[in-house]
Amino acid sequence: MARETTLFDRRKRRNRYRIGQNSTGRPRLSIFRSGKHIYAQLIDDTAGATIAMASTAEKEAKAEKTWNVAAATAVGQKIAERAIAKGVKHVVFDRGGYIYHGRVKALAEAAREGGLEF
Repeated sequence: MARETTLFDRRKRRNRYRIGQNSTGRPRLSIFRSGKHIYAQLIDDTAGATIAMASTAEKEAKAEKTWNVAAATAVGQKIAERAIAKGVKHVVFDRGGYIYHGRVKALAEAAREGGLEF
């Protein structure tokens, strides 16, 4: 029995297709958000490897609240500094099917302020 695709799955697939068309060899800044945490990772799709990652679930980054905009901003700053330390400045933003609003927007803006360009 085939699995039905949800609106979220279709939006995610469409977004990844568009990113693949315009990536020009740049790493992908991929976002995943759950109810409690938000995760960000830089992925080199040509090598199939993760360059850097940051999340609210890390022990050193444990905040009082890990599911709000302030925590997402901290993750955005952290992924930007880790990416620049690895020599990556230009990335492609993959919102992963999530609407560009709230925590996703806060993470993206913090990463831009931290020095990433996308």
